[in-house]
Formats: sequence, C-alpha cells, structure tokens
Amino acid sequence: MTTLRLRTERLALRRLTPADLPAVTALCGDPEVMRYIDDGRPVPPARVADELLPGLLREYAELPDGLGCWALDADGRFLGWAALRPPGSVGLDPADGLELGYRLLPAARGRGYATEAASALVGAAFGELGAGRVVATTMAVNTASRRVLERVGLRHVRTFFADWPDPIPGSELGDVVHALTRAEWAASAP
Repeated sequence: MTTLRLRTERLALRRLTPADLPAVTALCGDPEVMRYIDDGRPVPPARVADELLPGLLREYAELPDGLGCWALDADGRFLGWAALRPPGSVGLDPADGLELGYRLLPAARGRGYATEAASALVGAAFGELGAGRVVATTMAVNTASRRVLERVGLRHVRTFFADWPDPIPGSELGDVVHALTRAEWAASAP
C-alpha cells in the first residue's frame, strides 16, 4: 500500500496518518479555515481526534482505490488537504459523480496550492478513475474557493438554499454547485 497519491510540481498528495492529528487539529480548529464550512465554527480538538481523523482514515479502506482525503505537503510541511470522493455534501446527489474538496491553512493561501492540488485531482478523476463528472459545493460568498473551482475548469451550474439549523453569515445568499463533465475536460485538455 502506497501512501503517495499524486505528486505535482510543488506538492505531494499523500494519505493522512494518525501522526497528522496535530496538523489536522490545527487545520480544522482554525476559524478562518472553517468560516465557510459546515456550521462556520472551528472543530473542537476532541472531535477531530475521536471522529474526524478516524473517519478520514477509514475512507482509504472503504472507498475505491484513489479516492479519499489527501494531505498536501510542500517540502515536508503540511499545508492542508484535498479530497476526491463520492458526493456527500448538502445539495449533491450520489449520482453526481465525484466530489472535489480542499482546505488550506491560512499561511498557504494565495500561492496557487489549492488550484494545483484540485487540478491534479480533477485530472486523476477523469484520466485514471474514469469519472463522468466532478462536482464541488461552496457558499456563494466564498469567492476564493469559487475562483479555484473555475481555474480548474468547473463551472457554476446552480445555486441552492439549504435549511441550516444555525445559519452563518452569507448563508442567505445560498450555496453553489460547480461541475465539470468528462467531455468538457477532454475538450479543454491541451
């Protein structure tokens, strides 16, 4: 079993391990990282240790090969993660294809890492895994994430409004679904 998923020009996308607990705790505990995710609040360290990281680690055994959540390392530094898995976010249907997602530490933002990782995973989804479609969701107000999705070829397909139990600022503008089909990807490939 290999721990390396992909290598890009600057990043190694590798399996998360139990040793990543401090890094994942810092990532998911950062208010800026979590601002547009779930309930908009940092995840408590105990929940990361007891639920979140163990769930991500289980995915490697439960999901088809090549799917899961991958640590983003640059020169041995943990920068965040990028994921490719069956759709599970609010607003998506299980038949939607594969869902792309990412989280980066604030210090790693604005340097193209999210675009680099997302591009590599989109390429793997279509080229290696045979996906028919890649989808992603984010809050409509999350312009940085939307720009990453657009840079890797995903286009806005719809806006939806979920009934969140504890709405966070910006939720009144809805959430967006972006998508890219295999045919669209093939037509844009160099």
